[in-house]
Amino acid sequence: MQSLQKADRNLARAVVDGDEVADRMAIDLQQRCLQLMALQQPMARDLRAVGTVLKVVTDLERMADHATDIAKVVLRLERPVPQGLLFDIPLLARRVQEMNREALDAWVQGDSDRARRMTRRDDEIDRLYRKVFDDLLQAMQSDPKAVRPAVYLLLVAHYLERIGDHATNLGEWTIYQETGELQDLNG
Repeated sequence: MQSLQKADRNLARAVVDGDEVADRMAIDLQQRCLQLMALQQPMARDLRAVGTVLKVVTDLERMADHATDIAKVVLRLERPVPQGLLFDIPLLARRVQEMNREALDAWVQGDSDRARRMTRRDDEIDRLYRKVFDDLLQAMQSDPKAVRPAVYLLLVAHYLERIGDHATNLGEWTIYQETGELQDLNG
C-alpha cells in the first residue's frame, strides 16, 4: 500500500521480490509439520496444533501473494494514481492490517474468544470494499480517463478484501486449535 500511495516502484519491486522468500518459508514450515507428524505421531491437542500450523501457513502465504499482486498493480500503472481515486482504499488497508494483527495475536496467544471477536471485523471490511467498488464505478462512469486507474484500484480493493478473508480463516483455525471445533466464520 505504501508503494501505491507513494507511487514507489522500487518498493513495489521489493515486495514482488520478497514473495519468493515467503513461498520458501511456507514450504519449509509445511515440510517440518509433515516430518513432525511422521516421526513424532502427535496426538489430540498436539496434532491439532500441527494441523493448524499447516493451515495457517497456507493462509499467510496467500496473504503474501495478494500483497505481491498489489505491488504488481503499482508496477503496471503508467503514472501515479490521482489521490481522489483512492477513496477509502487506505482506510480499507488499515482495517485489514489491524485485523491481521489481531488474528495473529489471537493465534499466538491461543485466544479463541479474541479470534471470534476479530472475525466480526470482516463485515466492516466487506462494507468498505463495496463502498470503494461503488465509488470507483461512479468515477469511471463520470470520467473516461479514470477507467484504467480505477480498474487497477478495483483489483487492489479486491486483494485487500481477500486478505481480510484469510485473516478470518486464521481466526477459525485458532478456534479449532484451542477447542477442537471447526467453524465457518466467513459465511
